[in-house]
Amino acid sequence: MDLLAATALVQAYTSLGLGIIIGLGAIGACVGIGIMGSKFLESAARQPELVPMLQGRMFLLAGLIDAAFLIGVAIAMFFAFANPLLSKLVAG
Repeated sequence: MDLLAATALVQAYTSLGLGIIIGLGAIGACVGIGIMGSKFLESAARQPELVPMLQGRMFLLAGLIDAAFLIGVAIAMFFAFANPLLSKLVAG
C-alpha cells in the first residue's frame, strides 16, 4: 500500500472515530442532563423550601457533565487537526 492510500485510510478511520466520539458524548450529556433536570423538578415539587440548595447543586452537576463532553470534543479536535497517527505513518 502506498503512502497516499495509507494516509487516506488513516484520515477516513479518524473521521469515523471523531463522529462517534462527539455523537455519543453529546447523547450521553443530553441524557444525563435530562435525567438530572427531571429529578430536580420532582424534588422541587415535593419540597419547595429546598429549591435554592438543589438549584445550586444542579447547576454544578450540569457544568461537570458538560465539561466531560467538552473534554471529549477537545480530544476529538486534537485528532482532527494534529493527528499523531499520521506522523507515525510518515515516520514508519
